[in-house]
Amino acid sequence: MATLGERLVERLEAYGIDTVFGIPGVHTVEMYRGLAASSIRHITPRHEQGAGFMADGYYRASGRVAAAFVITGPGLTNILTPMAQAYADSIPMLVVSSVGRTERLGMGGDLHEIRNQGLIAAQAAAFSHTITDPCQMPEVLARAWAVFDGARPRPVHIQVPLDLFAVDCPALPAPIRVSRPDASRDQIEAAASLLGAAETPLILAGGGTVDGSAQLTALAERLSAPVILTTNARGVLPRDHPLAIPASPSLSAVQQAIAKADVLLAVGTEIGRTDYDMYDTGGFEIPGRVIRLDLDAEQAIRSVRSELTLVGDAARTLGQLAEICPVTRHRAASWAEATRQAAMAELGPDYRAALDLLELVHDTMPSTPIVGDSTQAIYAGNLLCRPPAPRLWFNAATGYGALGYGLPAAIGAARALGAPVACIAGDGGVQFSIADLGTAVEERLTVILLIWDNSGYGEIKTYMQTHQITPVGVDLHTPDFVQIAQAYGAAAERLERLSVLPDLLQQAAGRSGPTVIVFDESVVLQPT
Repeated sequence: MATLGERLVERLEAYGIDTVFGIPGVHTVEMYRGLAASSIRHITPRHEQGAGFMADGYYRASGRVAAAFVITGPGLTNILTPMAQAYADSIPMLVVSSVGRTERLGMGGDLHEIRNQGLIAAQAAAFSHTITDPCQMPEVLARAWAVFDGARPRPVHIQVPLDLFAVDCPALPAPIRVSRPDASRDQIEAAASLLGAAETPLILAGGGTVDGSAQLTALAERLSAPVILTTNARGVLPRDHPLAIPASPSLSAVQQAIAKADVLLAVGTEIGRTDYDMYDTGGFEIPGRVIRLDLDAEQAIRSVRSELTLVGDAARTLGQLAEICPVTRHRAASWAEATRQAAMAELGPDYRAALDLLELVHDTMPSTPIVGDSTQAIYAGNLLCRPPAPRLWFNAATGYGALGYGLPAAIGAARALGAPVACIAGDGGVQFSIADLGTAVEERLTVILLIWDNSGYGEIKTYMQTHQITPVGVDLHTPDFVQIAQAYGAAAERLERLSVLPDLLQQAAGRSGPTVIVFDESVVLQPT
């Protein structure tokens, strides 16, 4: 007979979990009893926030789910921010925590405890469940994977009372898996008819299309329809595809393109404000006929009223549409090119210089993801950047917008891929999570951290000045990041000229362990 903690590890293995991010404590040691003998790799961040962001980056880079183990109380509240970020961006992760003893559930007062911590976790999860009997565990984990496999993916939280971890638990039945739903054939045919009759069809692609690159490309080419790629869909169409518009719908040039469409297919996108009207101008509107395709039936009826709503897996439905839509010929490539050029013209010189930096990184390492924190280069890229493929551009500068995301998410991505991952973070944001460099060194992960150093929260300072607010709280003391990195055992250099960056990146990509490259913003904005 094995304990509940040991059975939990067995069941995670059965569901394909190969990585757990966590910080053990006296309240969770029984979860760790079976880990050493399992195939699961445990990675220790330096803060539970890092555990959540690592699990997030692991999934975004690979499409595979990771788990996080955290203690009661502060462990759970520390991981809530990453859970909220993942919830906003439809990222699955399994968070397992301890909770007080069964007889005192909801009462608080003991070490690490708060009252009703499951209610707090539920605000950032698809659901939060407290196991009160070991026999519940198979069903609860099956519910979690039903969310991950078959519904809109989001975090799930499971908590186990301290007195149950060491209780004997019988052998578990085979794990249950489900698949995503399919849109009905009648709806697909109706959508194909609308799209085929359109004179100026347009596609809005969100993060829900990330696994449907081939199908989306085939449909766009069949319809001769430009495709607007939101931040989380960048790279879903090939980098130089003539129909791709890898630019934010918040830009007026892109909004004008949307206004010209007589039929618009919105796939896997919330059509939310952070993507479509981040400047609060009120300029975003869709005058044409709208078809929505989304995995989440509730989301599919929000934000914008649609004439036709399809609920189902994006890749499969796009593939079916590509098979039956009539081949049409429009002047779509010239329309997309004009939109790209107009969008670029909207960006100021500093943002265009930042985009040159991103292009340089992608050109030097075409298969390497760029993970971002909230900093100038990432803001610029979210407005307009061209990663070579899906899952090579992601950050937390949309949706929940948590600082400190970049480095731990890059660590999770590097663990998932077993390959180099680049991270761009500002000097302010990286100080939220700089301690996780220790994790990257410990795990010998090839994370290349580029620190954009402008001695503070530069974007917020500019915003204050633009709105006639005297800057307060935005100028920071910046430490010597090179010395900090070296103290952790990482390689580190200060970049003085942008022209040498490709060589530094290639050297860093060949190392077993992290590299930190620090540069003053003037190196990018006013290169010599």
